Amino acid sequence: MGATIISDLVTEIVIPVCAVIGILFSLLQWYLVSQVKLSPDRQQSPKNNKSGFNDYLIEEEEGLNDNNVVIKCAEIQQAISEGATSFLFTEYQYVGIFMVAFAVLIFLFLGSVEGFSTKSQPCTYNKHEMCKSALANALFSTISFVLGAITSVVSGFLGMKIATYANARTTLEARKGVGKAFITAFRSGAVMGFLLAASGLLVLFITINCFKLYYGDDWEGLFEAITGYGLGGSSMALFGRVGGGIYTKAADVGADLVGKVERNIPEDDPRNPAVIADNVGDNVGDIAGMGSDLFGSYAEASCAALVVASISSFGINHEYTAMLYPLLISSMGILVCLLTTLFATDFFEIKAVKEIEPALKNQLIISTALMTVGIALVTWLALPSSFTIFNFGEQKVVKNWELFFCVAIGLWAGLVIGFVTEYYTSNAYSPVQDVADSCRTGAATNVIFGLALGYKSVIIPIFAIAVSIFVSFSLAAMYGIAVAALGMLSTIATGLAIDAYGPISDNAGGIAEMAGMSHRIRERTDALDAAGNTTAAIGKGFAIGSAALVSLALFGAFVSRAAISTVDVLTPKVFIGLIVGAMLPYWFSAMTMKSVGSAALKMVEEVRRQFNTIPGLMEGTAKPDYATCVKISTDASIKEMIPPGALVMLTPLIVGTFFGVETLSGVLAGSLVSGVQIAISASNTGGAWDNAKKYIEVKTI
Repeated sequence: MGATIISDLVTEIVIPVCAVIGILFSLLQWYLVSQVKLSPDRQQSPKNNKSGFNDYLIEEEEGLNDNNVVIKCAEIQQAISEGATSFLFTEYQYVGIFMVAFAVLIFLFLGSVEGFSTKSQPCTYNKHEMCKSALANALFSTISFVLGAITSVVSGFLGMKIATYANARTTLEARKGVGKAFITAFRSGAVMGFLLAASGLLVLFITINCFKLYYGDDWEGLFEAITGYGLGGSSMALFGRVGGGIYTKAADVGADLVGKVERNIPEDDPRNPAVIADNVGDNVGDIAGMGSDLFGSYAEASCAALVVASISSFGINHEYTAMLYPLLISSMGILVCLLTTLFATDFFEIKAVKEIEPALKNQLIISTALMTVGIALVTWLALPSSFTIFNFGEQKVVKNWELFFCVAIGLWAGLVIGFVTEYYTSNAYSPVQDVADSCRTGAATNVIFGLALGYKSVIIPIFAIAVSIFVSFSLAAMYGIAVAALGMLSTIATGLAIDAYGPISDNAGGIAEMAGMSHRIRERTDALDAAGNTTAAIGKGFAIGSAALVSLALFGAFVSRAAISTVDVLTPKVFIGLIVGAMLPYWFSAMTMKSVGSAALKMVEEVRRQFNTIPGLMEGTAKPDYATCVKISTDASIKEMIPPGALVMLTPLIVGTFFGVETLSGVLAGSLVSGVQIAISASNTGGAWDNAKKYIEVKTI
């Protein structure tokens, strides 16, 4: 079969070194952002920048350079940060209870397989070998679940902290030009991207090596226990996404319906009682939620690939370097994204609004092109020329170049999904412009056009995912699909950077409005925000596409582990499961949308009450009660996130326990197929409506 070019020792050094480089780079970006001071100190004399122009402030040009503006920015940033931190701490208290309860369930379910036996047992896939006891597997699976959950929570929290740290600094930099503001927002996003990618990789690597001390040569048991890491990450991401999403949309709807529609005041006007809650929502939903979400997909893709590899020739022959091929891909991804980030922040400077979206698009193109070369290098160095991969009870012979194509096709499918998402959600293209144009005849035609756009936007991404699945499975069975998902997420640091950039820019615009800054500054932050809406949709596209591939890989692992030879849709049990599974995403969506509607209704009533009962609020002589609106969103999201989360987590347990693994296989397949369609269409419809609104606002000014 051949040997790998790099030794196991080199692998043990390269992976943690790359992770540490990623963490250090994120700290460097944070340091550079921190150089923008939130203080009313008088600016130093203008300096020439790269383009030869002076870094003067718009306020100086217009005679508006009031130190009070800077103080106001700092106060608003503090209020947003405190609101976001308070919500996340409250959310994590509830999620922590769930995490402990589910960890106990995992231990009980896995431990009871052999009656909590402490004796070694025959391995699942190789009955001639002896593996560690069921009790040991239960204990280590529970530990890895808790580690994954904690890493997910910490990733989301740190992302939120850097976003709230950078929003006002982006606003202040907008006084010097759109290029300066862009760099500050993008660097802040990069802090989150690199911190998440590097810490996720480092914790997984350390966990594997610590577990290896106990498991020794039992790699099947070791990597089955490691799967808990992915489950923990995804579980926390579920609650972070649902809770944060309910919070941000309730505040958004409440603020806009009463403020913009009824009272005819600008977006993010400080007179609007829901304005702080709206800006807090951007951070807890789009930053903390998305961070946890992508971490969950990344952890599950890695774990799915490791599990399949452990029962293939890599695991059977104890080939450590080849076994850790998924982690080496992620390590290369950190280095590639580091170089890619420099193109946006150091190598080229943005001088005009029209250059923002191309700069973000170039990030995707450059990272994908460089990563393709990186994948080829890792595949050549870390894999033997020929090896076998487990394929439903058989060992399939695979060449290393075939695995390269599996990872590369996942990577390029991600780029296709990103570009299609951009086309359907950016106001630079006809789909969003058509939605904006449809508003001339009222809300009904706008809704029709928006829904049609979302449904149509599903077509190409689904074909891209389908081609990825067909090619990767044909070449390397379920392992091919798992590494294809990892390929899509290999540039996660860049993907998260451009995703986090959006909410930071949105907050920057809100702070500019609330601080009473120049209209020209608001124009710049709005331009950053419009590009940010598109990048947020692109980030969701990556998350959905990779989740589809990961889900299929995990489904394959489940079918293999449950010893199901075929999933026959003509069997009544399986077909019933398919129908019920296809319904579940609709049930889940209905619960979350109803929750948003109920919370938004309370928000609208509260904002109306304040406008009607607080004297001088519309005139700007009295301050609104921001805290009450923040409390409404917090209470609603905490209370409403439990039922949807319980639906997702408990359904497989209930179906599997009462109806058997065949019905469960149908439920899982059905929910996967329908969930992907709903996710892509809903995400793109929302992004298109948001940018259509901004397109109309720009055209009517």
